[in-house]
Amino acid sequence: MIRLSRRALFSRSSVAAGASAGPASGREIIRARYFPNVALTTHQGKRTRFYDDLIKDKIVVINWMYADCEGVCPLITANLVKVQKLLGDRVGRDLFLYSLTLKPQDDTPKQLAAYAAMHHVGPGWLFLTGAPADLELLRHTLGFADIDRAVDRDTSRHSGVLRFGNEPLALWATADGEARPEWIAESISWVTRVS
Repeated sequence: MIRLSRRALFSRSSVAAGASAGPASGREIIRARYFPNVALTTHQGKRTRFYDDLIKDKIVVINWMYADCEGVCPLITANLVKVQKLLGDRVGRDLFLYSLTLKPQDDTPKQLAAYAAMHHVGPGWLFLTGAPADLELLRHTLGFADIDRAVDRDTSRHSGVLRFGNEPLALWATADGEARPEWIAESISWVTRVS
């Protein structure tokens, strides 16, 4: 039992390379568990990898939405537009905003671009779509799934939670997307001040 637990801590890349394996860093353990490197497409039509291009070495804010949502999405998007203005030119330079669609079968890059334009989203904020199975994997590994499977299947009942973090320092937290934008911006700043 102890041997198996120790083996789980070894870096796969070191073992695969035949190097003497040592314990994996906390950052590598978090990456392997929570950030699958799936392919996504931005609202600008650019192909990107979730971990390598969007998360690695960055400070990020992540939320889930879909373009035709009549529930919390418009309010949260409006709040994040205000947060983006409060954070100013840091967005796109020091930190990045990512909105992932819950309905990739409907939300094409063109539809997500129209949604971003409608909400006057600024630079440094990407709306992302991809293969439904890949987005489901991300939603579950990032902790945006409900334990009740019937509730989880109903995308109209999705959470308004924002996940934000400093990937290099493995600092992660959440905030209510319906909270006051000033409070959300202050909460996000918590992970930016330590880097």
